Amino acid sequence: MVDVTGDTGGFDGGRRERPPRLRPGSRHVSGQSWESALRATLRLELPAAEALRRELHALPRVSGEEGPTLKRVLDALPGGMVEHVAGTGALVRFGGPGPAVAVRGELDALPIVERTGVDWASVNGAMHACGHDVHLAAVVALARAHARLTARAAAQAAGEAADEAPGPVLEGPPLVVVLQPREEGFPSGAHDIVTSGVLERQHVRAMIGAHVQPVLAEGVMSCTPGAVNASSDEFRVTVKGSEGHAAYPHLTRDPVVAVAQVIVAAQQLVSRAADPMVPTVVTFGTVNAGTAPNAIPGEAVARGTLRTMSANWREELHRAFTQVAEDVARAHGCVAEVAILPGEPVLSNDPVLAVRAGDRLREQGWTVTEELRSCGADDFAHYGDVAPSLMMFVGVDTAAGLHSPEFLPDDASVGAVAEALLAGYLGASPSTSGMMSSSSRTSASSRNR
Repeated sequence: MVDVTGDTGGFDGGRRERPPRLRPGSRHVSGQSWESALRATLRLELPAAEALRRELHALPRVSGEEGPTLKRVLDALPGGMVEHVAGTGALVRFGGPGPAVAVRGELDALPIVERTGVDWASVNGAMHACGHDVHLAAVVALARAHARLTARAAAQAAGEAADEAPGPVLEGPPLVVVLQPREEGFPSGAHDIVTSGVLERQHVRAMIGAHVQPVLAEGVMSCTPGAVNASSDEFRVTVKGSEGHAAYPHLTRDPVVAVAQVIVAAQQLVSRAADPMVPTVVTFGTVNAGTAPNAIPGEAVARGTLRTMSANWREELHRAFTQVAEDVARAHGCVAEVAILPGEPVLSNDPVLAVRAGDRLREQGWTVTEELRSCGADDFAHYGDVAPSLMMFVGVDTAAGLHSPEFLPDDASVGAVAEALLAGYLGASPSTSGMMSSSSRTSASSRNR
């Protein structure tokens, strides 16, 4: 999470001290042996993961009601140490003690009636229309592959015969699976997980995520350094005037006219107050006033969102928006009350993680772009406050867009997301990427806030 006009920080730059960096353990293999074995084992897990994806897709649960989904995913995982968090979420750890790399899967679905027509479609009024079923299945595949290789490492350490493919495969860095609730709802599940302290207790030193993205072609992945998603904060503007008969506007203070002028004036913040190089969006989504066509109401309420790709400009945007609303309302003889509810912060990718993951994906034949950014928001951004983080976007073959009732990536998307998560995990692992330098001990909060 960085200001797009400033320093990106990352593993190799920063100011605030972090806990001790990842160090190879006595059973960590250096380089290709662990990496190639994990990739091969992951591919063996994909058929079961694709079947799990369909099962999860058929029985979605909306934010706050993810309990059955959590149970099914935990049943699919190969054991691990489970710590429940954020109500209907959990962390599951695989591997030994010490610093770990974490991957996220979102548990919740959207309150959308599905119209895909497949025989495994949801029929309960909820839908995995944002790909969370795919993400969860991919996370399970990676965890199962990791657990299988870790078991082989333990068997080898004990002098037992390897149970599968021959050759030395030693234990890699621990993997923490974050099963997050309420990505689509409020309060944010990621925020609750971060503030609970569980990531510190699990010694998470890097956080990896991957999200299906239909604006990218199948076979294309985005590993963009720096800011990739905007902050998103919800506002409510209440303009109070004085009501009266529609025939006598001079005897009233019309809040409808005032709020209309607030809506227009607020757009000037984008074109005249914001740096032209910093993406900023002010959107009014609802306007409500009055109950009768021949009466001027006493109050008008407008709601919407403020978005920006700069953490530094975010706070100034709040102040400037409030001032515009108050001053414009005052010019019309009205009073404006502005409430801003902070939402997701800027989602910024650690630049070193992005480069490492992108390099691995290219080596495996994927087309990698570093250009995809949007003013959408994702609460994955909160994880950057406690560890270097990386969110990748994975191209999928589907005509419908995210949050559409027709959205349905094909089964191959499970493998694509799993490959992205694997690349992120390997890029954050000292046994395959080299040691993280001591200058990397910087949290996103110190880089941005």
